[in-house]
Amino acid sequence: MRVVITGGGGFLGLKLAKALLARDGLAASDAEKAPLSKLVLLDAAYPDDMPSDPRLEVVRGDVADAAILDRVLTADTGSVFHLAAVVSGAAEADFDLGERVNLEGTRRLLERARRCARPPRLVFASSVAAFGGALPPVLDDSTTPTPQTSYGTQKVIGEYLIADMSRKGFIDGRSLRLPTVVVRPGKPNAAASSFASGILREPLNGVASACPVAAETGVWLLSPKRVIEAFLHAHDLAAAAWPSTRTVNLPGITVSVAEMLEGLRRVAGDSVVRRIRFEPDARIQAIVKTWPARLKTPRAIDMGFRADPDIDAVIRDYIADEKITVVN
Repeated sequence: MRVVITGGGGFLGLKLAKALLARDGLAASDAEKAPLSKLVLLDAAYPDDMPSDPRLEVVRGDVADAAILDRVLTADTGSVFHLAAVVSGAAEADFDLGERVNLEGTRRLLERARRCARPPRLVFASSVAAFGGALPPVLDDSTTPTPQTSYGTQKVIGEYLIADMSRKGFIDGRSLRLPTVVVRPGKPNAAASSFASGILREPLNGVASACPVAAETGVWLLSPKRVIEAFLHAHDLAAAAWPSTRTVNLPGITVSVAEMLEGLRRVAGDSVVRRIRFEPDARIQAIVKTWPARLKTPRAIDMGFRADPDIDAVIRDYIADEKITVVN
């Protein structure tokens, strides 16, 4: 089976690629499993330490470039994981960039996917930024998306395009609304949610970190390990598991910034927590306050998706996965 990951050079894209290469196969239809013959990554940039595997092909390019998509999504493509995106803060700061990559890039990808020999399974990384405005205290699967950012709007449009093309039989799409992913390794990025990883990652590595939101700010979050599990599980579910809607809110845990810091204190100690200072940022606060912090996700749970047990487990998983030596 030929599989494509857009955004394959990013943190989640690379984790997914490694997970796919380690597997013995993917669901090719509702009744069979096929081995991975080719894994194609598409992204604008890649780290130096890429996996070495004869099945892996790395393509540098823009997901909104039709010529690049023609090269990557060949007729024999069986599955696509669409992770490429301009993140929330960057999409809000540069409207045209967000429209080109998040909206036009997704539309062109779907148009190319519908020309595959068979309708490919397509897993789309959407976001809880789909929600916003006057929301109930706790959202559930019936809550209507009302995005209040360009990024959220672009993600919702992508969901609807995928649902309609699936209804037409052009693709077999599955959209996952991801919570804030914590802890992301590396350096801060332009995502408005970047602080949620930064206030854990930097102190654990002996670096000071500024938190731009108030301590009582709640975050709906999921660990990278659970996100990769969700991508693979969503892909392998039979089409019959998606009868009424092609979009699902992934389960997560609600944690305030204060609770995140208490979890960090329990796992790593007081000296690590003291590296965090609060520096309010009105731009970040304006974006983050539109996102939901509490969701009920019975549909996702019934479908077999899983959340993390608690913030302590999320922090410990990060330390173990990234082989972090905690600096006290």
